[in-house]
Amino acid sequence: MTTVLSDLSAALAALTEETAAKLVAVHGRPRVGASGIVLRDGLVVTAEEALERDEDVEVTLPDGSRKAAALVGRDPTTDVALLRVEGAPAATWTQATETTAGALALAVGRGVNGPLAALGVTSEIGGQWESLRGGTIDRRIRLNLRLEGRLEGGAVVDASGGIVGMAALGPRRRAIVIPIETVSRVAEQLAATGYIARGYLGVGLHPTREGGVIVVGVDESGPAKAAGLLLGDVLTEWNGTRIGSVEEIFARLGPGSVGEQVRLGILRGGKAASVELTIGQRPRS
Repeated sequence: MTTVLSDLSAALAALTEETAAKLVAVHGRPRVGASGIVLRDGLVVTAEEALERDEDVEVTLPDGSRKAAALVGRDPTTDVALLRVEGAPAATWTQATETTAGALALAVGRGVNGPLAALGVTSEIGGQWESLRGGTIDRRIRLNLRLEGRLEGGAVVDASGGIVGMAALGPRRRAIVIPIETVSRVAEQLAATGYIARGYLGVGLHPTREGGVIVVGVDESGPAKAAGLLLGDVLTEWNGTRIGSVEEIFARLGPGSVGEQVRLGILRGGKAASVELTIGQRPRS
């Protein structure tokens, strides 16, 4: 038994070292750092929530040197941010072939003093889902771990060293994984354009006790104004489906929604009506 445990311990330590060689420590918020994954020469992904500023971000490389990092772009809807770091090491990743509930998962990060690691089990695997901010996440993956802040943005790998995705914070600091498919897709878009296009209605919304959401602001140059929406209108339906919250609206305004035509059911002065609206693209702030 001692030999089995010793072999497992040695294997985990070796896997941690191998994985951490392709990670950096990210200094983008006060006090608690985060980790970042080197995708390829000069490009590093980290958790968007770990960056409290766009400028003056630095990283610590595996050799201990500290380098400035330029923000390429960030997508709050998928919790992915892309940094450019001159001198970041070359990195090659093998994607995990299959992820199943009950399988071991190793979350690996990097601090200023070296590698960080937490061992857990994949507690849930599910299909595609939408984040509260409207981002499309390719798979639902949860771990039975409470994630330390410095591991946020690090790599989650399986027992063979295949990358499952990026470690992120879920409710009550429980670890969730942003799948590598999502990370790679968003990073490529950020590298190409610096931002992720999002749908835009051009209205300020607030929930109502009676159901639906009320229009509390209208952008004079936005799609809602062009469609004839007014202050005080209550949005009750989206293409025939009841609207229950402002979050439901945001979730429908993903990248693929730009240019889509929707029929909005409304209450205006207590009377039911409808408007046709073409979703625009959110202006870059």
